[in-house]
Amino acid sequence: MKTKKFLTRTVLLVSFVSLFTDIASEMLYPIMPVYLKSIGFSVLLIGILEGVAEATAGLSKGYFGHLSDIKKRRVPFVRAGYMLSAFSKPMMAVLTFPLWIFFARTLDRFGKGIRTSARDAMLSDETTPEHKGKVFGFHRSMDTTGAAIGPILALIYLWFYPGQYKWMFVIAFVPGLIAIALTFLLKDKVTGSQGHKVTGPQGHRVTKSQGRHIITSSNHHIGFFSYLKYWSRASSGFRFLVAGLLAFTLFNSSDAFLLLALKEQNLSDTMMIGVYIFYNLVYAFFAYPVGVLADRIGLRTMMIIGLFLFAFVYTAMGFASTLTIFGLLFFLYGIYAACTEGISKALISNMADQADTATAIGFFNSLASIFTLLASSLAGVLWYSIGPKAMFMISGIGVFAVACYLLFVWNHFTVRKV
Repeated sequence: MKTKKFLTRTVLLVSFVSLFTDIASEMLYPIMPVYLKSIGFSVLLIGILEGVAEATAGLSKGYFGHLSDIKKRRVPFVRAGYMLSAFSKPMMAVLTFPLWIFFARTLDRFGKGIRTSARDAMLSDETTPEHKGKVFGFHRSMDTTGAAIGPILALIYLWFYPGQYKWMFVIAFVPGLIAIALTFLLKDKVTGSQGHKVTGPQGHRVTKSQGRHIITSSNHHIGFFSYLKYWSRASSGFRFLVAGLLAFTLFNSSDAFLLLALKEQNLSDTMMIGVYIFYNLVYAFFAYPVGVLADRIGLRTMMIIGLFLFAFVYTAMGFASTLTIFGLLFFLYGIYAACTEGISKALISNMADQADTATAIGFFNSLASIFTLLASSLAGVLWYSIGPKAMFMISGIGVFAVACYLLFVWNHFTVRKV
């Protein structure tokens, strides 16, 4: 009976949609750079392509999250986002000239931007603050299981059909179609908890949520960056949390640098992908139990534990030299991810009124995407100017400072459940 309190039909459906989508995406992740180079893309052009695509995803998360709150709808954004991402994959195999590839890849990330904030808000709407860790942990577990299955399928395919990359984009369309089909089983939750709506001045909608009135426009143009105004009316708790999380993001470079560290030790491509799969399996295994534990000891406590784990892993990564040590560090890195990825979204959703959930999550996701691009750029500069050991140590020390900030500074306000 206890499970029914948080593991609802919607939570299960959204989690399986994410699982199949990640199978499709992660099938292509290991071979994407190789495929792009095989059709004539230079390393520079690949970098520009990925930068544009990720920036598109990041900025659109804020806008469409805000729009989801204004429209009081989640499912249309979730469905449209997953559809765009699914159809973009075979498009990359149909034609190979640069502008088409840019369009298809950006469409994929645009789909992610449309769905992410609405999806996370939908998960938040399905539960109470006391169970947010479980819900987001379960979702991350399913999502990351797909991220482990995808590369495994890619390895099996390439074992039998080496170098035949185009067909992988077509095959990846199949789990994408399954994900789309599942979205048609989702329904928007219509309850009194979403606010009492009345008509305000000049056609504005006034939503009464948790004792206060939020005025939003129902009949005029919504600016693409209008979600940034949320900062001015957000709680102090939200501001302190987001400041810490963004500082963490600035020190958290792409996982590609961790894989590059493996290559520096002359590990084969197969071994490198194997370690990446191992990390995802650890992450998937621990995400749900960590979420359960977080609900008991506090989401903030679990988040801080995860940051200290990250600091240790990155500091130690600069000194690792054997496969055994790398295995241990990636094991701890998987636990770190379980302690932070879903937990951070649960924390943010707990600090926002229900009418603002997607806006709050989208606000953070949008800025975090920009900070991620900066982090990877800075990490690349440090890697080539002072060496990988120094880069990893700087990241580790920086995140250690962020964890201390959350532990000692973030104590003078109260929220519903942290």
